[in-house]
Amino acid sequence: MWGIVPAAGRGSRIQPLAFSKELLPVGSQRDDGIDRPCAVSEYLLERLILGGADKICFVISPGKSDILEYFGDHYGSAQLAYVVQPDASGLCDAVFRAGTVVGHDEDVLVGLPDTVWFPKAALQALPAADLSFLLFPVEHPEFFDAVVLDGDRVTEIQVKQPDAASKWIWGAFKMSGHGFRELQSLWTKRDRRDEYFGTLVNAYIAGGGQGLGVKAGESYVDVGTIDGYRTAMALLAESSAGNGRSRLLAGGSPEAIRPASAMNNGVTA
Repeated sequence: MWGIVPAAGRGSRIQPLAFSKELLPVGSQRDDGIDRPCAVSEYLLERLILGGADKICFVISPGKSDILEYFGDHYGSAQLAYVVQPDASGLCDAVFRAGTVVGHDEDVLVGLPDTVWFPKAALQALPAADLSFLLFPVEHPEFFDAVVLDGDRVTEIQVKQPDAASKWIWGAFKMSGHGFRELQSLWTKRDRRDEYFGTLVNAYIAGGGQGLGVKAGESYVDVGTIDGYRTAMALLAESSAGNGRSRLLAGGSPEAIRPASAMNNGVTA
């Protein structure tokens, strides 16, 4: 299974940074008895691997070679690939650019690399369906993509709508190989004008497609703003206090979770 990490955005809400926003240090990780800063995108990679991904594709812009240098060719048990998105043209464009490496019948998981959420293994709750969303309850759904359900069936995704009808937002989603190609084909037929995945899904549902929503998420933080960054730090501190210091990949050795840059260059961060 592939994990797709859309990482071509400029991160304008949290600038100025001297590096890609996906490498923003959020919390810390302990390797060989030494603490090192943990890049925010490592939390997503951990969750994708726990969800079953054994290959992960970063979709990056031409100026984000620091992500490649940081992670290298693997993370934990997953092999990494990189695809270039020339311009930050939205989530649909980023996701479907990964189609150059995703096999025709391979399932995919998609998450956002500037978020931190719990429980870590929540992606395991998503079913083997063409399209399913991992849902989280939030106080302000108008800042996200709110998911309206009839039972567990998605009826509408309200993209950053002020009067959102649902408190549940999607934080990640899963597509079967068939679902991925269907949605990619629909996006192409719509002249690739959908910037947000939610508007594409609404068209998919209107055309007879089905999406499922799974309320397995508990907490979700967008780290792309200063307030979000502070909230994420507090959430991680609370999690650490409640569960003790835990490794990114439970049961893994320090070498299994350290970024490739640290292993290949002999760096102990």
